[in-house]
Amino acid sequence: MARFMNKLRTINSTVICELKQKLSCTVEEGVKLSEVSQWKVGGRAAVIVAPESMEQFIQLRQYIYQHQLPYLVIGNTTNLLFTDENIDAIFIHIGENFSNVQIKDDKIIAESGVWVPRLARIAMTAGLSGLEHTCGIPGTLGGLIVMNGGSQRKGIGSSIESVTTLDERGKIKSYSRNQCDFGYRKSVFQTKREIIVQAALRLNTTRNKNAIRREMIDILRSRNKKFPRKMAQCGSVFVSNPAMYKKYGAPGKVIEDCGLKGYQWGGAQISTTHANFIVNNGTAKATDILQLIEQARTIVKEKTGYEMQVETSFVNMSGKVLKI
Repeated sequence: MARFMNKLRTINSTVICELKQKLSCTVEEGVKLSEVSQWKVGGRAAVIVAPESMEQFIQLRQYIYQHQLPYLVIGNTTNLLFTDENIDAIFIHIGENFSNVQIKDDKIIAESGVWVPRLARIAMTAGLSGLEHTCGIPGTLGGLIVMNGGSQRKGIGSSIESVTTLDERGKIKSYSRNQCDFGYRKSVFQTKREIIVQAALRLNTTRNKNAIRREMIDILRSRNKKFPRKMAQCGSVFVSNPAMYKKYGAPGKVIEDCGLKGYQWGGAQISTTHANFIVNNGTAKATDILQLIEQARTIVKEKTGYEMQVETSFVNMSGKVLKI
């Protein structure tokens, strides 16, 4: 641990001590990212801070801004691939400690750290429809909104009424659904240095609770059959391109048609269950996963003329999130 800390250029022992003194939330240093990552890969995080209240969140944002420190926001780490090197940044973990949910009539107001399957179950129990397609997505609400994620070619954006963020100076900002600029797997938050802290969702009250439950069970049963649920993976790697889908099919089908299903590099493998998943067989490194991504993208481009967009982002040594 000491060797790791000595190598840090920015997030040093002074910064970590100040974070612990100023904030009453969890502050962990030198965390193994392989124990945090859904892909089970990565070096160490300099420090991970988990705010438990808006006040702590604002204090943390202000401290980072005042000292101009590198930072990275993580939830359940789906769609993130961490470098094998140590990462010199403050990780802001938005998870269970920041996941309060309130229901009022047909509206749900939820903090961004709520686990999406839990939110879908809360909506179902309240007889609210609209989140069924999210019931099997293993991420947090904030990350889902950033990606406008969903399943069955749906996105969470259709249920959003408003989104609340914190900017770099700790100022609270609010966005209506139109201002979020939702599109297929995109939103305005992908280009803003703001952190989603809360969202209001407007749902449908006209559907029978049992019908909502049955649909969710069907979705989960289908996902369990199609996806490699028991292996370390990060969900779908490539975004479906409507034009490619119409001509050749979904990314998983196209990758399989190119003969890459089951293809392995180091400890990483294109899943034998679903070719749009890359799994860690136990010894994978980030470089192995990157190699498979590049291999699949290159061969699909040669065979179809389409270059697949990667849903996953890469986190480098400085904590910067980069498109692959």
